[in-house]
Amino acid sequence: MSVPGKTLLLLFPILFAALISCNRNPGQDSAQEKEAWVQLFNGRDLDDWIIKITSRPLGENYKNTFLVQEGKMMVNYDEYDTFSGEFGHIFYKTPFSHFKLRVEYRIVGDQAEGAADWAYKNSGIMFHAQSPESMLRDQDFPVSLEAQFLGGTGEGERPTGNLCTPGTHVVIGEELITRHCTSSGSSTFHGEEWIHFELVVHGDSIMHHIVNGDTVLTYSHPVIGGDLPEGFPLKEGTPLTSGYIALQAESHPCEFRKVELLDLSENK
Repeated sequence: MSVPGKTLLLLFPILFAALISCNRNPGQDSAQEKEAWVQLFNGRDLDDWIIKITSRPLGENYKNTFLVQEGKMMVNYDEYDTFSGEFGHIFYKTPFSHFKLRVEYRIVGDQAEGAADWAYKNSGIMFHAQSPESMLRDQDFPVSLEAQFLGGTGEGERPTGNLCTPGTHVVIGEELITRHCTSSGSSTFHGEEWIHFELVVHGDSIMHHIVNGDTVLTYSHPVIGGDLPEGFPLKEGTPLTSGYIALQAESHPCEFRKVELLDLSENK
């Protein structure tokens, strides 16, 4: 039986919708509905975050190193005359073990006077970190894993999404890596563009660094090891299965406009 042209036109949207529905992955919609991303940074203030800056007491936001402006969390050195090793970390209040973390960041402006060359356009995310309360007053960096953010110098390659390991070691392939930093396979970003970074962490099983949608580094089985703060309670070789998340201030201004987390602990 033939179908009149006008009737066919009326039926076409219905047929097209049915075709799309048949081709869709049945679990796609339900999976998206189940992803409950939590905004760790609310875009208004530093509530739920704890500041620790080297040589300063816990909770002191020395010279407004961390502030919020126009919906962005900013690492700021406008009030510094010179930088004298005031490495800063701002910790989210809750530890995590299995999670995805999404951050949008950019490195901007000029480095603070007096800072080291290695800290030029240098920031990062510490995770599986010791608590801010357990850090010593003069401790520069928490025992943790660091997803390191680097900006380009204008020439040559300087990848971002690297790994640094203060007080820790990891396994890459089948090799225990004891060096402090390992470069990723990312591109170099010389300007002040926004970078989308995602961190996928499954306890002490496996970790992925993802830059602008590309997986640039994968490693596994982090353990305590290397130079540790005096009195640190965990022994070398202890598996690192969970900890705190902290954003870093190492002397160069940077901005974060998104910090969100998907807790995967129920799916482990």
